Amino acid sequence: MHRTKVRVVEHALDANNTIARANRADFDRHQLAVVNLMSAPGAGKTSLLERALAAPLDGLRVGVLEGDVQGSYDSDRLAALHVPVAQLNTDPGFGGECHLDANMVRSALPALPLPDIDLLVIENVGNLVCPAEFRVGEDARAMVCSVTEGEDEPMKYPLMFRSCELVLINKIDLLAHLDFDLDRFLHYLDQVNPGVERLLVSARTGQGVAPWREWLQGVAQRNREAALL
Repeated sequence: MHRTKVRVVEHALDANNTIARANRADFDRHQLAVVNLMSAPGAGKTSLLERALAAPLDGLRVGVLEGDVQGSYDSDRLAALHVPVAQLNTDPGFGGECHLDANMVRSALPALPLPDIDLLVIENVGNLVCPAEFRVGEDARAMVCSVTEGEDEPMKYPLMFRSCELVLINKIDLLAHLDFDLDRFLHYLDQVNPGVERLLVSARTGQGVAPWREWLQGVAQRNREAALL
């Protein structure tokens, strides 16, 4: 029984990866850079996006694909910044899944003006397990972990931390009020993803937002350079 379950999961991931490659081909056709942004619920993904997109990103045209189980609260907040936003709810059309997969993303692409976007940020459903398993055709992955979650998160959810190129450690303005050991967190982070880029940020105060914006610009720049090769 256990072996059968493993084969089913492998087949599902194989199918997902096939669609992810089709997404990637469409993104390349539009010379579009794509970031998959992940976190636990409430870590601050949307708030950090609001901070990053409050001013133009070095002339980049940015769009957002907002993933949630239900509702459009986060996409409404981002649409107020006058950037193209498409809402993708996993309930009921996709069974209320706790992640976005390549097929879900593909279904939502017609709602976005891809020819008019240079950088697409896919804000995944808040979850530290399932989103890490499903590639959607992205160029890069970033995740947000807040200091309110505990310093042992990298050891509990190693795949999520290991699969990302950037870890944003959010809500650092609260460090003085918490029993959060930042050095221990960074030690655990290096155990599961040695040397991964990390930024200490606060969506509330704006600390660390400038390098977060620069990182997003760098993803788009790398995509442009790759298109010229």
